[in-house]
Amino acid sequence: MHTRDSLARDARALGIRQGDLVMVHASVRAVGPVVGGPDQIHLALKDAVGDDGSLVMYAGCPDHYDEVGRGELPADVEAALVEHLPAFDAQTARAQRDNGALVELLRTWPGTAANDHVARFVCRGPHARALFETQPWDYAYGPGSPLARFAGLGGRILLLGSDHDQVTFLHHAEHLVDLPGKRVVRFQVPVLEQGQCAWRWMEEFDTAEPCHPRWPSDVFRQVIDAFLARTGNSGGRIGAAESHLLDAQPLLAFALEVLQGLASGRARQTRSVSTNDRSAGA
Repeated sequence: MHTRDSLARDARALGIRQGDLVMVHASVRAVGPVVGGPDQIHLALKDAVGDDGSLVMYAGCPDHYDEVGRGELPADVEAALVEHLPAFDAQTARAQRDNGALVELLRTWPGTAANDHVARFVCRGPHARALFETQPWDYAYGPGSPLARFAGLGGRILLLGSDHDQVTFLHHAEHLVDLPGKRVVRFQVPVLEQGQCAWRWMEEFDTAEPCHPRWPSDVFRQVIDAFLARTGNSGGRIGAAESHLLDAQPLLAFALEVLQGLASGRARQTRSVSTNDRSAGA
């Protein structure tokens, strides 16, 4: 059995420091049994970053809030949603189920803040104000977004037993890489305006699938695995979970290089990046 104290020690041994801003991707099941239940996982991570540090997770939105107007739903289903779906409330809406249990536990913990957008992040700690001060409506993962600020603040990414294809930060690289042919999606979101539910159009690069036709379906996994190899990052364990800690800025630079190369057909094979080529990273 793991405890809050033992998990905090594991996190520090992995490299998490007091004052860190850490974006967490976690599998509760991978951690194993924890005395006091799964809330002890995010509490242990908060212990590791301390009062000066912050935890961030991607919460997203419940089903249907980013689906109307894409042209993918049957007409009768879309009409029913337009008639009955309530306005999105970033403070009360549940996290997207696919993002795992831990984000909903963190979202509902007292003192956790969220940005007012369906591309929703939650943060517990003193970095929340800087992360969420403003929020672009369109292209919500690009310049001016919480992800851009996260990188600028020296954020770090913790993969806590999670799938390497699920790193939300890489959507920022998708938005920044300067390439023709990236897929753009438009959809409508129900928002509260002057006390009434109104449907507002939103536009972004397609984050449901790789947004460039030359990128493979597991491009995020390839980028992460290649970056871990390049930086010699063999990771460690938090509880029973295989875990890795990555610095966002060097990961972003690496991802932009790889995504640009894949689209142009000039990319080296990301899975064969030399482990002898050490660069900055956790």
